[in-house]
Amino acid sequence: MGRTEREMTTVERESGAQDPLEHIARQLLIEIGEDPDRDGLKETPARFARWWREFSSFQAGDVGTRFPLRTDGQIIMVSDIKVWSLCEHHLLPFSCSLTIAYRPDGDVLGLSKFARIAHRHAHRLQVQERLVQDIATEITAITGSVDIAVIGHGEHLCMSMRGVRTTAQMTSSVFRGIFQEHGPARQELVASVFPRR
Repeated sequence: MGRTEREMTTVERESGAQDPLEHIARQLLIEIGEDPDRDGLKETPARFARWWREFSSFQAGDVGTRFPLRTDGQIIMVSDIKVWSLCEHHLLPFSCSLTIAYRPDGDVLGLSKFARIAHRHAHRLQVQERLVQDIATEITAITGSVDIAVIGHGEHLCMSMRGVRTTAQMTSSVFRGIFQEHGPARQELVASVFPRR
């Protein structure tokens, strides 16, 4: 069975061969009218390759740590989790601030695990709408709770730097279980995320 392209490039890089992403970066510089051999750009292809490898191979670590704790229907909310991702339509970055809320069904999830889960799904080509869905789905799978809400506020460089060239905040949300209803749980979450001015 043949090796995948990713395995081949990993083996080649470990043997000292040039990362194929360096060639792509050199070609990009040439295509936009730059000289990749001039001072200031000589090391750029290698830095470009290292960044793409680092971003796309991000390892979130253990995300399943739970603790036995009786919460009696309490809602747990983690706010202002900041992540960067890449728009799959333009390969430009977007930043997103996330709020995650859930009602535990038994054990509670370790606090740092929310950020790890968020980063796991952000470190790939994404769209913000799918990012919040993916996070909600994984938290449900780990905790067993169907009462999950994820809200993301993002700024997208594909809008800020190109096209209309205007900054704006995009909000996307997932409400499941008790958060689908317009009851106290959702009101508490919305009041926390969108405080009255």
